Amino acid sequence: MADNARRLLALARERNCRVILPEDAVVAARLAPGTATRAVAIDAVPSDMMILDIGPRTVTRIAAALEQARTLVWNGPLGAFETPPFDQGTAAVAKKVAELTQAGKLLSVAGGGDTFAALAAAGLTGRLSYVSTAGGAFLEWLEGRELPGVAALAAAARTTPRGDGA
Repeated sequence: MADNARRLLALARERNCRVILPEDAVVAARLAPGTATRAVAIDAVPSDMMILDIGPRTVTRIAAALEQARTLVWNGPLGAFETPPFDQGTAAVAKKVAELTQAGKLLSVAGGGDTFAALAAAGLTGRLSYVSTAGGAFLEWLEGRELPGVAALAAAARTTPRGDGA
């Protein structure tokens, strides 16, 4: 996938989009609650460890970028949030998003089942501007694509008598 990543980074540069890549990560030997963890630089991940969350420096960088943003579209958690302590990066970023949203500084739109679950686990679904459980459909809707379910409902609405004499 390295070629795809390079193409995406080049496209982002062409469109003047900033891509924040992790500079550190939380690693562990296994994905299990209570497992010993440590934060390491992204280029110093031991071969016997797995990256399971973003690290504290990356959380800080994302939080700083959020301070400058006015709109956020969020799709996907930032770590293996289902297993503590690997939920900490996602929860920290979610708290920052909620704080900025509640202060009226950020329009926050989040979508996807895992994103919804991570926000719910952090107790923050009600503190963002809009949260959807739809993942792929959410992104397609944002792209302006016609969604089959919405198209079927719209077609049904056009052909079904309203019953109000109109």
